[in-house]
Amino acid sequence: MTTDPVAPATAAPPEGAINVLAPSGVPEVRAGDDLAALLLPLVELEDGDVVVVTSKVVSKAEGRVRPGTREEALPGETVRVVARRGPTAIVRTRHGLTMAAAGIDASNVESGTVVLLPEDPDASARALRSDIRRRTGRNVAVVVTDTAGRAWREGQTDIAVGAAGLLVLEEFAGRVDAHGNPLAVTAPAVADEIAGMSELAQGKLGGRPFAVVRGRADLVLPPGEDGPGAVALVRAEGADMFGYGAREAVVRALAGDPDDRAPFGTAAPAAELVAALHTVLGPGASVTDDAGELVVGTDPTTFTVVAAVAFAHGWRAVTAPDGPETSGRVGLRPVSP
Repeated sequence: MTTDPVAPATAAPPEGAINVLAPSGVPEVRAGDDLAALLLPLVELEDGDVVVVTSKVVSKAEGRVRPGTREEALPGETVRVVARRGPTAIVRTRHGLTMAAAGIDASNVESGTVVLLPEDPDASARALRSDIRRRTGRNVAVVVTDTAGRAWREGQTDIAVGAAGLLVLEEFAGRVDAHGNPLAVTAPAVADEIAGMSELAQGKLGGRPFAVVRGRADLVLPPGEDGPGAVALVRAEGADMFGYGAREAVVRALAGDPDDRAPFGTAAPAAELVAALHTVLGPGASVTDDAGELVVGTDPTTFTVVAAVAFAHGWRAVTAPDGPETSGRVGLRPVSP
């Protein structure tokens, strides 16, 4: 990898090699700036290249700089809080992304202002791809990147928040490896891999917001086909096994607000709920299946716990007419989709 401008008329790298080039010479970007006009004098693009650009530069050009602090801007960019640890809030944004502080950035920007994520990063990627095609005739893909942390891992890496003209996922399901073993769920998020690789060449403080990746033309879609965009990498509410942080999940389940159900996912099988109830109440707890309704022996001290475990598994408590306090049991039913 190099930070030199893309050499004119360079041949494609040999099979098994990828070139990443991050050109210098990009001035400070302001609202209304033409990103294609800033990039094209610095590089000579080839068909099949992937143009990578940081979301911060896209946001600056699109006028997404706001006065104030991240804390002040956070509510307007947040759909719900996923987890909070001290001053750090991990939230789900309007884009469906789960990020610290909704991706709001206070670095590399004038003091007293912050940069929000682009309004629609996929649309931004499509617009830049179209501009490049119109001005150069080259068929390239575009990836818009941002920095994000990861569950279970220290540090951050760049990910794709927007994409156009790129196969963002490689599907290997149904293929077999060299030993004849079937690949069931292997789907590399190549858009994210391109984003992380490009950041190595761009650096955080080098003033190189663009990169060009050459050597994976097989991932670039034909002219006129923009593909599903980076939104295809976002799991729908309820499809993520970690819809809340550990503390937040306990609180939400105990509160039992129906509006909080979606991140817990669809209703779990009865056997899974039964196992969870026995874990919480003990192996001797009375849990029986009565025509699709679980009937749990309870008392005033355990009813709240049973209801919370049911809520977390996508079930709801159906109390007896005289209430669990006197009936000594509670019925549980799965919540309809």
